[in-house]
Amino acid sequence: MPTEILMPALSPTMEEGTLAKWLVKEGDTVSSGDLLAEIETDKATMEFEAVDEGVVGKLLVAEGSEGVKVNTLIAVLLEDGESADEMGAASSVATAPSSAPQATSDASVGMPAERPAPAAPAATDGSRLFASPLARRIAADKGLDLARISGSGPRGRIVKADILGATAQPAAAPTATGAPAPAPVAAAAPTGMSADTVLKMYQTREFEEITLDGMRKTIAARLSEAKQTIPHFYLRRDIHLDALLKFRGQLNTQLAERGIKLSVNDFIIKACALALQQVPAANAVWAGDRMLQLKPSDVAVAVAIEGGLFTPVLQDAHLKSLSALSAEMKDLATRARERKLAPHEYQGGSFAISNLGMFGVENFDAVINPPHGSILAVGAGVKKPVVGQDGELTAATVMSVTLSVDHRVIDGALGAEFLTAIKENLESPIAMLA
Repeated sequence: MPTEILMPALSPTMEEGTLAKWLVKEGDTVSSGDLLAEIETDKATMEFEAVDEGVVGKLLVAEGSEGVKVNTLIAVLLEDGESADEMGAASSVATAPSSAPQATSDASVGMPAERPAPAAPAATDGSRLFASPLARRIAADKGLDLARISGSGPRGRIVKADILGATAQPAAAPTATGAPAPAPVAAAAPTGMSADTVLKMYQTREFEEITLDGMRKTIAARLSEAKQTIPHFYLRRDIHLDALLKFRGQLNTQLAERGIKLSVNDFIIKACALALQQVPAANAVWAGDRMLQLKPSDVAVAVAIEGGLFTPVLQDAHLKSLSALSAEMKDLATRARERKLAPHEYQGGSFAISNLGMFGVENFDAVINPPHGSILAVGAGVKKPVVGQDGELTAATVMSVTLSVDHRVIDGALGAEFLTAIKENLESPIAMLA
């Protein structure tokens, strides 16, 4: 039977993409692991591989096609002895997205999501068992019972990687299974004005209509969801930076020969990473019906790029030196602007930093990036008159920060404790190196 290749989900949030370039042509023979195409997501251009072997019978989506939905049929592989004439109705549904759920496991990322061949064997409980033709052949050669193997492919499909290294197992005894409970129906999200309504409002005015690219669509959808579904509250503090600026100057003088120059943002990342360790209950994310409290401090930092932004994640930031954090952040920011980050480099983390101080913004409120529990909005350091500890009036460099908090994850007192830890770390920078 022909093997159908679907538009892959190259990240958990991907809904559609652009088929930028085919790396094969009709008639080519491919093996598992061979590159098939380049796919542009909302964040980056990525290659994806074949999980089955065969001959490319038909390319059903042209290069440069935009808005190709995940699970849309894009190509067909033929087995030995098959011809394009045997594809039948397969190519007639090339533009119809599958109604099956998208695969989100790590094993399927970067690989094509394929529909199972109809000739797949049945599991011992009577349900359909999905396996690729190559996986079935290898299993037969090794004497493996496919019903005893868990598939890592799309929709649990058993692929070559699942078979390799597996050992022969006896068939499992049939077990009774009940019908799955119906999933709850989510309430429809409120929508804004329609495009037609807005266009009519401005039909007498001169304007340029700008088509949204994938990144802008994703930003709009995720932030709308965040504001509608996350119960935000906000905590604000002023942080005195004079001790940090003096210490930073001393360090940069000593590090100049090594070509290292630390920024205030590097200290902010380190201070937040340590605060997540000092207040571990704040190092948490919302996971639908539960919370996940992380052990490491994985700190996301917003990076502005043309047309949008990335939030690359600095993993284990509490364990890294200031110079290591500085070098890693520069590398991530550079590759973010070139749209060369891999999904694992901008997904995850429990907390984010958004710094607009370099633009002269003194204070603002940031929107939480789900599933994070909080985000710190950082303003510019500004010289201000302050009252000293002895009551005297003096000047100090003051930076205003706002912590946006998901109240489902972090309560008010806990958020205040977390923000206080960040403030204390920044106002006593030498202690961060202890």
